[in-house]
Amino acid sequence: MFHGWRVVAACFVIAAVAWGLGTFGASVYLQAVTAARGWPIADVAFAITLFYLVSALTQRSVGRGIDRWGPRPVLLVGAVSMTLGVAAIGQVTVRWQLYPCFVLIGIGWAALSTTGIAATVAPWFERHQGRSMALAIMGASVGAIVGVPALQFAIRRFGFDLGLAVVGLVAAAVLLPLIARVLRFRRPEEIGLRRDGDASLAGPASASVARPIATQANRPLLLWSAAAAFALGLAMQIGFITHHVTLAEPLLGTAGAGLLVSATGGSAFVGRLILARIVDGVAVRKLACLVMLTQTGALLALALWPTTPVLIGASLVYGYGIGHITTLGPIVVRREFGAAAFGATYGIAASVIQLTSAFGPAVIGVLRDSFGGYRPGLAIASVVTLTACMILFTGGRLAARSS
Repeated sequence: MFHGWRVVAACFVIAAVAWGLGTFGASVYLQAVTAARGWPIADVAFAITLFYLVSALTQRSVGRGIDRWGPRPVLLVGAVSMTLGVAAIGQVTVRWQLYPCFVLIGIGWAALSTTGIAATVAPWFERHQGRSMALAIMGASVGAIVGVPALQFAIRRFGFDLGLAVVGLVAAAVLLPLIARVLRFRRPEEIGLRRDGDASLAGPASASVARPIATQANRPLLLWSAAAAFALGLAMQIGFITHHVTLAEPLLGTAGAGLLVSATGGSAFVGRLILARIVDGVAVRKLACLVMLTQTGALLALALWPTTPVLIGASLVYGYGIGHITTLGPIVVRREFGAAAFGATYGIAASVIQLTSAFGPAVIGVLRDSFGGYRPGLAIASVVTLTACMILFTGGRLAARSS
């Protein structure tokens, strides 16, 4: 087997753990910390926002580090940082102690999430660039399906303090050997192959592929329109995911809310599975715009009709979009800019995306506390998502004209 597919498989597992303990785990931390300590939801949401802010400030360094030293040392640091942060959450006794925990998780999230995984996979593929990234990041859906119930089970079984320590230890035992063994090579040339593994360095190059469309004239427009659009879309997405358990609990109960989050992760998995089959043959900007329109409708339905059937249906529809939007950001940049220095290029976009999306949990939390419920915040989130769609579509059209 071409080693690049082993890299994809390893990144699949890394994504499952990272999203399970990071983005989707945040909804469990929000509920568990407020229940165990009695602190306001907005205060805990601000600590979770810090995790995304730290990640935003670290994204570019992660991309440059992988370009320079390879993925193994960067992702090892990220794995140690994230697992320590998760284990430490259970030990907090005063509110300020939450912040260093989420700083550690933020550093780990920067290395183990989209930027780290995309920069790790990008050098190995050309014809299968979209499929390889989609399959690698598909692990995020497994993290959503398994992560929330696993965290809830550990907390119920061992208690808030010990449960999170056990989760951190198990995650470290999975990630550290995997990263050390599989990610020891940086690119296919180190093992005498070309991208996609279908031609040796001594033989002819593989079939030609579509050239990147970025030029000196349209590079800023392509990069910043993608960064702004995915930043706004993911801000609302992360805000929704973080508050999903709390949003669903009044209608479904704690166990039912956990099952709905898992089902939403399953919907995201289906979305990524379909995306992996079609992504190398479609216009990725247009596909992302279509998904954002769908998510706009789901958020608006939740705001207007807060009933159990609408909650379940809209969550599943929105979850399908989660599987696309999280994955399409790096694919758009990879398609439009090529593989050269991808880590640094996408690291710039990822910094903007993470910096903006970091405020998603806090914004939704403040709106919820201010209005006494989630409906106004969900309506505002639908408008922001629609705006993201318009920015992405318009940026692509204007860049095409300028080229």
